[in-house]
Amino acid sequence: MKFTFLGRTGVKISRLCLGCMSYGDPQWRPWVLDESAAQPFFRTAIEHGINFFDTADMYSLGVSEVVTGNAIRKYANREECVVATKVFNAMGPGPNMSGLSRKHIQQGCEASLRRLGFETIDLYYLHRFDPFTPIDETLEALDQLVRQGKVRYIGASSTAAWRFAKAMAFSEQRGLSRFVAMQNHYNLIYREEEREMIPLCQEDQVAVIPWSPLARGLLAGTRTKPDDVASTKRAQSDHFARDLYDHPADWDVVEATRRVAADRSLEPAQVAIAWLLAKPAITAPIIGATKLEHLDAAIQAVDLQLSIEEIAALESPYQPHAVRGFDY
Repeated sequence: MKFTFLGRTGVKISRLCLGCMSYGDPQWRPWVLDESAAQPFFRTAIEHGINFFDTADMYSLGVSEVVTGNAIRKYANREECVVATKVFNAMGPGPNMSGLSRKHIQQGCEASLRRLGFETIDLYYLHRFDPFTPIDETLEALDQLVRQGKVRYIGASSTAAWRFAKAMAFSEQRGLSRFVAMQNHYNLIYREEEREMIPLCQEDQVAVIPWSPLARGLLAGTRTKPDDVASTKRAQSDHFARDLYDHPADWDVVEATRRVAADRSLEPAQVAIAWLLAKPAITAPIIGATKLEHLDAAIQAVDLQLSIEEIAALESPYQPHAVRGFDY
């Protein structure tokens, strides 16, 4: 496994992050693996040097955090791992069970710590930005968690580049804890982040941690046609994917990925991940896996080098998209 720094911090993370949304409670989503079925994925990841793990309070409504914390304690040295979780989405029906108020952030962090079984969260993300809470309240609440030792570093997930820049400027002006990571929507099919967010992160030395590097499975090579939603259990119920990838040119990118993979006797997923890792701004894509062979293929992609011609072939079918992945 190769390692890099988490933004401009001194923390070293693996070039792949194991996404833990797939591990938790199958009643939350039918494709989610329960704790027993999830254990081989954590063990394999750790044995291959992955030390970066990503979950969220909303995944399986907290059960993913429980599974993740148990697996880290069982298979890894906690001090060597970087574990991220998130706050924002609804954790119950009550009026204060979501958002980025000081109240919800503090309560959400404490609940995540209990479920993980940790004293400190290494990286705490805003899962989305909150249109109803002033940014100063949110940032001051995050800074308090850092000062209390409950959180080591803070990050954010998909939003407009100008809003992220405004938040970072506010933190700078007030002397508050600084965002060190941006978890954004970026892959071969959706590259709009190249316009503003990624250059912003490069300029400010913010780690770029892409979610959905395989475009919800479209780049994995399991589908035979654009509207094939029965190829996997996840595809059958993943309505979000249909909202994200609805551009007529998306399938052209899928086919280009398949051609490059076939020429090298590789899996399309390996090519898509290698393309991401070749981008100077990319720190560590988040890999979700419900089959061990998919995790193995992703690990092999870390050492895969694409030629200039292959990269051009992969990128040439792309056409601009409307913004996808966040509402605010």
